[in-house]
Amino acid sequence: MLSSIGIPGLILILTIALVIFGPKKLPEIGKAAGQTLKEFKNSARDLTEDHDEKKKN
Repeated sequence: MLSSIGIPGLILILTIALVIFGPKKLPEIGKAAGQTLKEFKNSARDLTEDHDEKKKN
């Protein structure tokens, strides 16, 4: 996903986010996004494990 954006695009996105949200809110937004991604991965893994267990039975 990030490989298609490239470094210049990533810098542009970060600059726009900095201008919109300001330097104080940016770490909070990053932390919230990281927690959301972590929860999504855990849920996807749980669903996959449940599906695999049902397949075996």
